[in-house]
Amino acid sequence: MKNLIKKAQQGDKQAFSQLMQQHMQAMYKTAWSYLGNDEDAADVIQETILVCYEKLGTLRHPHYFKTWLTRILINKCKDFLKKRSRQTLTETILEPSYEENGFCDCEWKEVLSCLDEKYRAVLMLYYGQDMSIKEIAALLDLNENTVTTRLSRARQKLRQEYEGGIIYGR
Repeated sequence: MKNLIKKAQQGDKQAFSQLMQQHMQAMYKTAWSYLGNDEDAADVIQETILVCYEKLGTLRHPHYFKTWLTRILINKCKDFLKKRSRQTLTETILEPSYEENGFCDCEWKEVLSCLDEKYRAVLMLYYGQDMSIKEIAALLDLNENTVTTRLSRARQKLRQEYEGGIIYGR
């Protein structure tokens, strides 16, 4: 991985493309956890890739690439949400999205949609990107105890939703 990052930093477009492909699914899950919409997530991911391409030379330590990339993505998501909150929104009907294997991930999205953004983000980083509590805390500029609490509350909320049949009983 470090070798691929160094090649990309030296201007190897193929290496950069490989890096983005390796992280695409994790970027999508993170963006969707913030935005809750496939099209918006795709737009933010596209912006993130552009920024990463332009700023890859500023990455000092290749072993922090994933954290660096995720930080840029989260900042882009937050910028998008700020911009969207300033605009008048109209309701749209979204088509369900499908993963590569044809399995509809609508249930997973519905489960996550019951959580506040702060819990959804921590849950996705922990489970979706296999980040440690320490890494999440550094990435989101939070105390490790705050991350642990949010993770616990997210699990508790999901358990309540599942046991209460709210999600599956609709």
